[in-house]
Amino acid sequence: MPSVASLKPTLDSLRSTFSLTNPVPTPLTHEELVSTSDLTREDDLLRNPLSFRHWWAAIHATKDACSILQKSEPPPDLDPAVAALLGPLASPSARLSLQRLTYLYESTLAQFPGSFKLWKSYLHMRMSYVLGKFVQKKRAGGKKKFPEMKDALEDEKEDLEQWEGGLDGLVGYEEWKSLVSTFERALMWLPNLPRLWLLYLSIFSHPKCPAVFSYTHARRTYDRALRTLPPSLHSRIWVRYLLWAESKGGSTCVAVYRRYLLVDPSVTERYVSILLAPTNPTPRPLEAAKLLLSLARKAAMGQYTSPEGKSPYQLLSDWLDVIEQYPEDVGVSVVQTVTNEKEKEKADAEAAKVAKEGQEPASLTGSLIRFAGPAVAVGKDGKQLPVYNEDEDPASTRRLDVEYIVRKDGLEVYKDQAGRLWSGLATYWVKRGEFDRAKLTFESGIAASLTIRDFTQIFDAYAEFSESLISALMDALAEPDEDDDEDDTRETEKELDERMKTFEELMDRRPFLVNDVLLRRNPNDVQEWEKRIALWGNDDEKVAETYTTALSTVHPKKATANFHRLFINFAKFYEEGGTTGEAEGDLDSARKVLEKATKVNFKAVEDLAEVWCEWAEMELRHENYDEAIRVMQRAAVVPKNPKINYHDHSLSVQTRLFKSLKLWSFYVDLEESIGTVDTAKAVYDKILELRIANAQIIVNYAAFLEEHKYFEESFKVYERGVELFTFPVAFEIWNIYLSKFVKRYGESKLERTRDLFEQAVEQCPAKFCKPLYLMYGQLEEDYGLAKRAMNVYERATQAVVDEEKFEMFTIYIAKAAANFGLPATRPIYERALEVLPDKQTAKMCMRFAQLERKLGEIDRARAIYAHASQFCDPRVLPEFWTEWYSFEIETGSEDTFREMLRIKRGVQAQFNTEASFLAAQAVSARKGVPMDSVAEAEDAADPMAQAERQAGGGQGMAFVPATKSVAPTDAAGANGKDAPQQQQNEDEIQISDDEDL
Repeated sequence: MPSVASLKPTLDSLRSTFSLTNPVPTPLTHEELVSTSDLTREDDLLRNPLSFRHWWAAIHATKDACSILQKSEPPPDLDPAVAALLGPLASPSARLSLQRLTYLYESTLAQFPGSFKLWKSYLHMRMSYVLGKFVQKKRAGGKKKFPEMKDALEDEKEDLEQWEGGLDGLVGYEEWKSLVSTFERALMWLPNLPRLWLLYLSIFSHPKCPAVFSYTHARRTYDRALRTLPPSLHSRIWVRYLLWAESKGGSTCVAVYRRYLLVDPSVTERYVSILLAPTNPTPRPLEAAKLLLSLARKAAMGQYTSPEGKSPYQLLSDWLDVIEQYPEDVGVSVVQTVTNEKEKEKADAEAAKVAKEGQEPASLTGSLIRFAGPAVAVGKDGKQLPVYNEDEDPASTRRLDVEYIVRKDGLEVYKDQAGRLWSGLATYWVKRGEFDRAKLTFESGIAASLTIRDFTQIFDAYAEFSESLISALMDALAEPDEDDDEDDTRETEKELDERMKTFEELMDRRPFLVNDVLLRRNPNDVQEWEKRIALWGNDDEKVAETYTTALSTVHPKKATANFHRLFINFAKFYEEGGTTGEAEGDLDSARKVLEKATKVNFKAVEDLAEVWCEWAEMELRHENYDEAIRVMQRAAVVPKNPKINYHDHSLSVQTRLFKSLKLWSFYVDLEESIGTVDTAKAVYDKILELRIANAQIIVNYAAFLEEHKYFEESFKVYERGVELFTFPVAFEIWNIYLSKFVKRYGESKLERTRDLFEQAVEQCPAKFCKPLYLMYGQLEEDYGLAKRAMNVYERATQAVVDEEKFEMFTIYIAKAAANFGLPATRPIYERALEVLPDKQTAKMCMRFAQLERKLGEIDRARAIYAHASQFCDPRVLPEFWTEWYSFEIETGSEDTFREMLRIKRGVQAQFNTEASFLAAQAVSARKGVPMDSVAEAEDAADPMAQAERQAGGGQGMAFVPATKSVAPTDAAGANGKDAPQQQQNEDEIQISDDEDL
């Protein structure tokens, strides 16, 4: 009995089944192709050989018959592995169907060799039997315009053809070969149809395509397609070509992409990602780095725009990531880097020398002959081609000088990204194992950084590098190798100690390094120089050195605030004997520093004045009083031409110093303290002569003279002050002057005092004259005549501003009543009513009426109330109507009460509009008077309004919506007494509700 192994078909037996279509099967070679049922069809085709419709109908009929035959046939009794190898041709019926259809298509093509429709159908049929079942993908929308190559690659990758099954390339090699030859024949007849080319090229992406066709033959076919089709259709071929190259990888992918990048560099970034992909068994970091460097340089010049939206710096950062990841493959060694650096320095020096010397112009007969430059390469369009740079050539194997590129293309261009660039360069050296070079790079980066962000980034990377080195050395000591001897261990310990010491020094240097960064960014920052001085602590030598450096570095006009304080503090440093004060004070050095400071052209005159003042104070601290006076005399020298504008910044501060009030104020204080009265007076007079005095100087000068009993001279100073200044400054001087004069002379020089007051009030604006008039009136009351005092108050009521007139009239009335009695105030009240505004008039009327009531003039009081009523809205000033109501209850009659109610209704009707009511409501709310209490007061004061409120159901007047319903209540008196108490009043006037008012 045969074994199971002997029943399995061999590879040769499977391969012997093919080829089914080469040579083309015919009924002569394969009798089974035409059955008796097909004779009618054959006869019809022989009679109509040139009718495409008959041929097309015969093809479709044969397709349907073959499909039915294959579906009715049971599954082949084959091993699954064998069935997988044979694919669509596993069954005999499928092989027979392929031969029948091939015979029919070939016969048709013999008649119509140029029909695209026929060729397309034939090729699809052949592909279905070789490649397997085509997987149709669902697509949304119609055919779009061809996008950019980057997007086209992504779209095409998603839309690549996929098949289920397929004939194995080794078993069915002959059938694959026959399919390829069929495509070649179709392209021979129809070479310019891109669909045929794309259909042909799609078979090379099939996973079971034989290697003979899927590599070299496929590449040559892609090349033939590009040569055959017009350039406008190349993009459709290149999409497939690039995807095919990516799938093959290796040198094929590199060669294809390099060719395409010469045409379109937009996919360079995609190519770089392919070169560095983790799935790539042979990455090409050098080529990727050169491509990225080229893109970064072109983008910086505006010649390239990244499809992914990356900036030139981001492209350079990607390049930096590549050199950090592959330092050995991309960059040159330290020795080569140093050599290149020296050669570049030498070349730059020679170029600078040539540029400095210049070229002798060649000339004949005196005219300049212009020679052409060196030969340059140009393109087809006549434009100059870029100069060849081996660093940007991906085909070149020369490695990159990373340090030179980072400095030239990075640090010189992207100064705001210095931290990332320096730390990346240092990381490159660290990964190459060049620790000394890495340390030098970190130190150079820190010394060149201009921002705290860059410094922090570099310093943190530096610290991390130092810590990793220390950790590695400690691990080496903890777990020594077996081959290490004692000498190696000692060397490791020594190196560890050095690294630890260096790391500690680095941490201690951090505040100084931060200060260096800030001073590099702005060397004129005085505050940072002061911080630098404070960092040195008690190191007097370094402090003095820093002061000297700061004073020589800072530009006076560009310095920040308080530059002069550096000179002052430096002088105090010498004066106090250093920072600790242990050394002996050096006054001579301090004087030299201050002398130098006096010659500096500071921003402001006040800075220079403060330097002189500090110098004088230093002399005072050491009891050199004469020297202090001499210093201030030097500072306060007045030039021959004193007519210099203090605010003219085109002049130096030394020229404008004599007009510094700060300097003269200190000088005069010094003279008052240690000088004589005459010298102090001379300084004060000089200040007044220069017209730089302020009110405080005037007051101080007068007080100084008064203190030394020079009263008349002090009054003269006040008079000079009021002449120098205008109001409101002059008001303060007048106020002090008059009070001092009155206190000094009293009634002895009354006429002179009156003249001073008249002079003061004559010039004084209305806003400030009230205190002066009050003081003037008080003077007349104390030392003069009461009549003159009343005259002063009368003038005051006319002179003050409107806001102060009420208060002034109140004072005037009080003074008149105190001096001449109450009747004398009537004309004052009458004039007040004519002058005051409406609101204050009502208030003054109430006071006037109260006065008349006190004097028993009831009719005059009633007339005043009637006059004031026109200004008083009952909703805004209910207190006025309450007071009038009480007045009529106490002193009036039925007629006068009725007249009061009539006037009230008239006034209420006058003010009773919606706008005025809202205004009244707002005013009442600000006063804190609720509208309910106002309504209740009106009801109590107006029985007619109460009757109307009762008739309206307690809702009040219909045209004013009430916020709260008020229940009808008995009339209550305005004085707050309850109803029973009012009923007991026998003198109360009863008014009937039905009576016509």
